[in-house]
Amino acid sequence: MKIIRTNKAHATQDGAGVNISRIAGFDGRSLDPFLMIDELKSDNKNDFMAGFPAHPHRGIETFTYIRKGGFEHQDQMGNKKAIRAGDVQWMSTGRGVIHSEMPLADAEHGMHGFQIWLNMPAKDKMRPPRYQDTTEQKVPVLQNDAGIELRALAGSWRLEQQSATSSIDELAGNGAIADVMLPANTETTLDISVHSKALVYIHSGSIADTEYVETYQFEVDPKAPLTLKAGENGLGVLVLVGEPIREKIAHMGPFVMNTQEELHQAVRDYQMGRFGDIV
Repeated sequence: MKIIRTNKAHATQDGAGVNISRIAGFDGRSLDPFLMIDELKSDNKNDFMAGFPAHPHRGIETFTYIRKGGFEHQDQMGNKKAIRAGDVQWMSTGRGVIHSEMPLADAEHGMHGFQIWLNMPAKDKMRPPRYQDTTEQKVPVLQNDAGIELRALAGSWRLEQQSATSSIDELAGNGAIADVMLPANTETTLDISVHSKALVYIHSGSIADTEYVETYQFEVDPKAPLTLKAGENGLGVLVLVGEPIREKIAHMGPFVMNTQEELHQAVRDYQMGRFGDIV
């Protein structure tokens, strides 16, 4: 595993006061085609029960994965779905979406989940929005004899001689995401060489014989095998791969476009009600 650069998530708040850990890459280089990795991990309901009330997006894709607890998603397209532990929800916002994500009552005993933003290429930023989740077509799970588990959250993945493809398979930048869990002192190698960008985010445990523990994120060379070795408390990582979009980024809150004028147009369109309303 050849590490190119590392980041450590910083604590912040979003929504109506939800405490999260964030890795941001709106420079268009460090995470491309991904823009942001937000992790919500707490057993204290005061950290998350305020949720994410209705808000707009344009020009990005949002990818939500729940490991513990649950959220109810609602948007102006008429989607109203509850996603719980093991579920994924993907929204390609295109020209405009208004949505909310509010914790479910059974999440009071704890929450662990992610929201990941992907950039959309300029040619797609104004296309109609799309929505998909895994509440009916569940996330494929691969497991080997050592108890190592790979959840194919998006795209196609292999674990040794096993392979699986998620029903969510059209992320921007040919993105693919997996959740890989390793018991203590076990090791596995993933072949990610078909991709140009590869990121790893540690959400549980540590990588053996390194300083890398929870909330560390690093970019690796996808042409070198990705070898993961768990420490004494095991290891859980998100692996994110894709193809960089390499376009100029103009970012303002929930909008990501290519120019400042496009951002100003997004704000005007939202203020004039052109995104629609949650019914």
